[in-house]
Amino acid sequence: MNPVDTPLRVAVPDGPSSSGAADGFAAVLAQRTAGGRWLMYGDGVRSPLPVDRWHGRAEPAVAGLVDRCVGPTLDLGCGPGRFTVALAQAGLTAVGVDASAVAVRLTRARGAVALHRDLFAALPGEGRWAHAVLIDGNIGIGGDPVALLRRCRELLVPGGTVLVELEPPGAGLWQGQARVAAAHRAGRLLLGPAFRWARLDVRAVHPVAEAAGLSVREVFRRGRRWFGELGSAR
Repeated sequence: MNPVDTPLRVAVPDGPSSSGAADGFAAVLAQRTAGGRWLMYGDGVRSPLPVDRWHGRAEPAVAGLVDRCVGPTLDLGCGPGRFTVALAQAGLTAVGVDASAVAVRLTRARGAVALHRDLFAALPGEGRWAHAVLIDGNIGIGGDPVALLRRCRELLVPGGTVLVELEPPGAGLWQGQARVAAAHRAGRLLLGPAFRWARLDVRAVHPVAEAAGLSVREVFRRGRRWFGELGSAR
């Protein structure tokens, strides 16, 4: 196991926010050719960050989600915007939203529309979006999946859906702090600031969605990845 630099202790703001993780993810997005990058969870789990994939075209697992979008769509936590671009290329009104200025700049450079916003802050067209999308682990944004899905519900028209990427069965619901880590040539892991994050699997999504006023319409698999389609419980 590689030694880890002394963690940087920072205060984590109260209440859900998508801005806490912005600096950590911005650093890895801006250094695409750097070494390995991971998301380090407070429970000891370490997940690789597929930064090259984020910068590429929408891969089949993600491109297939476009077919489930039939109206104006928000790509929440859009990163470099591959899914926002795929939606626009399909002729849909699509807007990426990210708390990272770097992510927004990269998305706009690809010709897509993106807003530099905390998704829990005011967004244009609230209550008039057909779909909200949370892929690449973005169900973790803010560290509170119930609050995040409730926020998504506020953004949607009646009958709109949330498309969310989920963990495989067995991971359950985990909430805590995470840090972005990058490999250093000296063999260390360099850790960014702590922020609230969460993980949610295909089983735990049911009670979480219910608590947010949503129902799980379908859970489906694309290769090794799992997704859910959620709609209003009313």
